Amino acid sequence: MAASELEVEDVCSDIYINLGLKSLRKGIRKNPRVLTLLSSLLERSVKKNELLMEATQVKDARTMFHGLRAPTLSIRCYIDRIFKYFGCSPSCFVIANIYVDRFLKCTEIQLTSLNVHRLLITSIMLAAKFIDDSFFNNAYYAKVGGVSTAEINKLEMKFLFSIDFRLQVNIQTFSRYCYQLEKECTETRQIERSIRACRIKENWSNKDEKSCASTTAR
Repeated sequence: MAASELEVEDVCSDIYINLGLKSLRKGIRKNPRVLTLLSSLLERSVKKNELLMEATQVKDARTMFHGLRAPTLSIRCYIDRIFKYFGCSPSCFVIANIYVDRFLKCTEIQLTSLNVHRLLITSIMLAAKFIDDSFFNNAYYAKVGGVSTAEINKLEMKFLFSIDFRLQVNIQTFSRYCYQLEKECTETRQIERSIRACRIKENWSNKDEKSCASTTAR
């Protein structure tokens, strides 16, 4: 194996560990970082799409994945719930992200707050069935996702036909999506630093205003 290939493998391995796809200690199950990053990525995508649709006054096509109103449960909480009760491998969430992208490219649907939850429960369920050694039946997945068994069955079939049953994901595609999530992590940190910096400046500004006010009062 060439040295460059070894370096690529090492980089990928580091990213997998950072995302929580590889555990350094066995027997410890905690929420992997991939859950936070995926929810952040999806939340930003939903916000961007809805702002664009509002600005252009374009209405999204209604499908069986669309609810009448946005669920009260946030994307982050929904993903955490799925991880807790599905018992699936963390890699399922990367695979699910790939499936959702394939679905959106094959349809004229935009990711919004009305469809993201149903797309998530369906894609993660399919990922668990396809890559994990053990999985539950659709009735159980439906209960976790907050939909009926009949509905999850219809969503599954619609999703599969929409992506032409393309569930196979090669290692290159998987790695590319892992890089995308790692990039999301970097961008999130930069945003958090900016927010902290703004808060510090605000605190300084408030202190200066108070000191000025007290000086004036004297």
